[in-house]
This record gives sequence, C-alpha cells and structure tokens, in this order.
Amino acid sequence: MSLYPLTFAPVLKPYTWGGRKLDELAGRAIPAGKIAESWEVSGHPNGETAVLEGPLAGRSLAELQADYGADLVGTRNRQALERTRFPLLIKLLDANEWLSVQVHPGDDYALRHEGDLGKTEMWVVLQADPGAELLFGLERATDRDQLRRAIVENRLESLLHRLPARAGDVFFVPAGTVHALGPGLFLAEIQQSSDATYRVYDWGRDPVGPEPRPLHVEPALEVIDLTAIRPRAVEPHRLSEDGHEIEALAICPFFETHRISLGDGDGYSGACTGETFELWCALTGSIDVAWSGGQAVGTQLQWLLLPARIGPFEVRAAGESTLLRVRTPEPAA
Repeated sequence: MSLYPLTFAPVLKPYTWGGRKLDELAGRAIPAGKIAESWEVSGHPNGETAVLEGPLAGRSLAELQADYGADLVGTRNRQALERTRFPLLIKLLDANEWLSVQVHPGDDYALRHEGDLGKTEMWVVLQADPGAELLFGLERATDRDQLRRAIVENRLESLLHRLPARAGDVFFVPAGTVHALGPGLFLAEIQQSSDATYRVYDWGRDPVGPEPRPLHVEPALEVIDLTAIRPRAVEPHRLSEDGHEIEALAICPFFETHRISLGDGDGYSGACTGETFELWCALTGSIDVAWSGGQAVGTQLQWLLLPARIGPFEVRAAGESTLLRVRTPEPAA
C-alpha cells in the first residue's frame, strides 16, 4: 500500500499541572479534567499515535515504521530503524501550573540507565498569559554540592535562571539543561523520542499521593549541565528562499525546525526524495498539501507527516498562515 501524508489521533496525558487550553485555544473535544500533554506524533511505547485517516487508519506509527522502513523515515534515520523507534516526538503542552524542575539525560546516560534515548527538545510558545515565565538553566556558576544543598534546604529556585516567555518565543533545550515551564504557557514541543525525565523539585506536591511524582535527585545531579548559565530564547535566523519568509529556529543532530509564513493562497514547493520525512503544522490558518497521489488537509495545530519517499509536494496556505516544518538533518561529516 502506497504511503501518503499522515495525520494521527493524539494521545492525551492528564498530568496534574495541565489545563483546558486544548479545548479553549485549539477547539478540540477533550475529556473532562486537566489535560497537560497531547502527544501529536509519537512512536514511543508510552504513547503511540495511530493514523487518523485513509487506508492506513488505525495503524500505529511504530507499525508503519516496521512495515515501510526507510520509505517512511528516510536514509538519514538508520539508527531509528535499528532501534525500531520513530526518531522524533511532537507534543502540545498546556502548563496551567508549574511543571516540576527537571532535567533530561543525554543518549549515553539514558541508554545505560533507563533503556531509553536521551532527550534534547525545543519549545515554540503558541500562547502565553500576561506575566508567564519559565526556569531555564542556572542563574550563576554553581557546583553539584551547592545544588544538592539547595535541594535539601528547599531553595533550589534561587539558583535557577528565570525569564519571561511570550507568544512566538522559541527555546532550544539541550539534554542536561535544568528547566521548568510556568503557569499560563501553551506551546509546541519537538523532541527526541524519549520519556526520560529526572525531577529535582516538584513545588511541594505529594510524591506518594493519588498521582505519585517521585523525585530523582542523584541522577539529575549527575546529568545537569553546569555550563548552561543564563541561556536565552532563540534568535531566529532569517532566510530567503523563493521569496518566502523563513526562520531557522533550531538545527541540531536530532532535528531541524523552520518557521514559515505564507499569505492566503501562497504555496511552498518541496520534495521528500528518500533522505528524511518532514512534519508540517499550521500554527495559524490551515494548509493543503498536494502530492502526486492526491491532496491532504492540515487543520490548525494538526501535524502532517510527509513520508520520506512521497516525492515532490506543495504546501498551500488557506488564510494567512504561520507554519512549522520539522525534519531530520544531514549527519555531520
């Protein structure tokens, strides 16, 4: 069966810090209660997404990768094929309360200790309440003993870098960077396909209550990057490509992300020729994607996965649209 642009049924995570913005801002029918995360495109066993429409409806992303291999993910992603894990995980996050202060390990540590990949990630802020902020890296030079004492004495926050966050801001969060999202943030997260998280502080929430959230102080202290001092939001690098307004937001060994602005009816032409898949999402507006086999529609905040062997395609905006394009980069020489 031929591959085509794929949409997925999200997997919802009702964590304690969530809210209702998937309903209020994205217009989605969601269950009652707090919804913190929507795993939009995922091959991770903790939340595999299934195809929403077309002949492959109901098939999980992991099943598709097993069946289609490089035709789905591309030749750049041989390690993903060897690990039988789609390389990226896309989420929408609704922070209605402070998330735990946490850190993610890199690949080597995570594979040794967790049997999972490491987690480098990035955030694109979609909406921010007035005064919204986050903790991101260290405020000043600090050693691990100082961090341990601050955790024991319940004053870790004083050692962390606090900064405001506004709609449109972009933050690149390498593995090892200690961080926490604050209340009033709704954002898209692009990350390695990993669920490895070490919490060092959880704002006094009960670690053994109805929603247990244990802390992982010692492994966190082992992986925190002490050189991540006062990091800032990304300054997008503006590109000119066929008259389009394009911003390079993040390029790392795991993903590269561009933000593209299109006017109503404008089109962007590309091609998936076997090296990598592409993920597209309209943050505002909506899009039509045409390829040799037909046409697909991407509604606002719905992610479309274009398989690596789909060939030439055109993304056309319906209304003024701001788009994200995510793909895997060429391996370093």
